[in-house]
Amino acid sequence: MGQSIRQRRLALGVSATSLAQAAGLSRVTLHRLEQGHPSVTLGACLEVLTALNLQVSVAPLTGPEAAPERPPRQTGAPDMIPLADYPQLRELAWHVQGLDCLTANEAAGIYRRNERHIDPGRLTERERDLIRMLTGA
Repeated sequence: MGQSIRQRRLALGVSATSLAQAAGLSRVTLHRLEQGHPSVTLGACLEVLTALNLQVSVAPLTGPEAAPERPPRQTGAPDMIPLADYPQLRELAWHVQGLDCLTANEAAGIYRRNERHIDPGRLTERERDLIRMLTGA
C-alpha cells in the first residue's frame, strides 16, 4: 500500500511535505507509511488516501493467503447468547463491556478466534453443544 501511495503522490507531482500537511500528519509519518512500516496507524493511512483522492475497498482474499471458508451457522442456535449461561464464552469475551448477551455470530466469532484458549475439560455439555451449533465443529 505504501508503494502505491508513493507512486500516486509522485504521479500527481505532490511533494511529501505538501501531502503530509494536507493529511494532517508529519513528514516522517508519511515517509514511514510509504516505506510500509507497520507502526503507522490506520487513521493516518486513511487521511493520506483521502488527501490523494484514493479509497480502500475490502474484498475476500484469494490464493494461498485466504482463510478457509467457514461453514454457515447451523440453524437452531439461539439469536442471543447469554454470557452468564456459558462460562468459557464469558471468559473469552472479557473484552466485551456492558453486554449480558452476544449475537450468535459474535459468539461464533469469539469461539473461533479463541479456540486455542478453550479448555475442553471445563466445558459443560450445554456449552459444547452451543459451540457445535455455532461453528459446525
